[in-house]
Amino acid sequence: QDGPEPTYHKVDGGYKVYHHKQAFYFFYNEGVLPEIEVAYETWGELNKDASNAVLLFTGLSASSHAASQKDNQKPGWWEKFIGPGRPLDTNKFYVICANQLGGCYGTTGPSSKNPLNGEHYGTHFPMVSIKDMVEAQMHLLNHLGIEKVYAAVGSSLGGMCSVAMSSLYPDRVARVVSISACAKTHPTSIALRYLQRRSIMEDPNWNVGHYYTGTYPLQGMKLAREIATLTYRSGVEWEKRFGRLKLPGEEPSLCHNFEIEQYIEYQGLQFATKFDPNSLLYISKAMDLFDIDEFYNENAVGLARIKCPTLVMGASTDLLFPVTQQRDLAQGLKRSGNGNVTYYELNSIYGHDTFLLDLNSVGTAVKGFLET
Repeated sequence: QDGPEPTYHKVDGGYKVYHHKQAFYFFYNEGVLPEIEVAYETWGELNKDASNAVLLFTGLSASSHAASQKDNQKPGWWEKFIGPGRPLDTNKFYVICANQLGGCYGTTGPSSKNPLNGEHYGTHFPMVSIKDMVEAQMHLLNHLGIEKVYAAVGSSLGGMCSVAMSSLYPDRVARVVSISACAKTHPTSIALRYLQRRSIMEDPNWNVGHYYTGTYPLQGMKLAREIATLTYRSGVEWEKRFGRLKLPGEEPSLCHNFEIEQYIEYQGLQFATKFDPNSLLYISKAMDLFDIDEFYNENAVGLARIKCPTLVMGASTDLLFPVTQQRDLAQGLKRSGNGNVTYYELNSIYGHDTFLLDLNSVGTAVKGFLET
């Protein structure tokens, strides 16, 4: 059955690359890389005092291509949210979006080649944290000459990053938007992503992460995405779209009988070769490990450092990041002394994908918050 779907493309170009030619040190295990690259795209114009920059952090599987632009005119994953008069209004703001560290769309990740030996990193890539993702983009901001962003905006993984950035660098963020995210990951989310990782790692073609010159672990990646698809939408929507509709002419069997089975498999196949399996492993684990207080020697100080105006949003039907996590984040900020916290709980049928699909609710809230 037809329904709204997020726009994701395998991005092969159309972005700029910042080359950080110095050693990059990771938060975990004393990891280090000799250099990193950060792929990014921009929309709008930076004003004279560089005060109108909005840094947009992506979710797990998105590229820097959040919206169409002259070097890549395909629709982006937040196409309707970015542009003149839109929530991220390019008449007012200079919008920057970068591919996350550990990704596979131009930013250094496991599929990148180690400049020291010319081989793909694979699972020799250091463990990545949310802090590392923020640090990589801070280097990008320094390169662009931006001392303080007008807003740090993000959803899902991106919402973790926007919160982390405003905590780690409170003097460099004027406003925060965190949608369908949290201040620390809860067990349900960890369990759901664990199953995705196991699907990939149990594929014999994964080869302990060194498959780049061999056979691609297609079946493992496909199953991982099928599991993920279930976590991105809601039972309410499944009932509305599919109910118990069966495929015409199919006798009962262990194969497809229901339309939702066919849909889930289609989603798995569509995505399986668009994203690097190792990137999914590394970035999803970074999400699981996230706890804002972990980045400090003292306990429970992470949210207390965020004093700027903050917008927190969640969807009541979100399975992957249950709305209680957004409530906890908003309440935690208030308890920590932030007197300017706005919280919205959206009654959407689209579950976790609400932040991608509900332009009316999400877009209106973001636009209103950024323009006050």
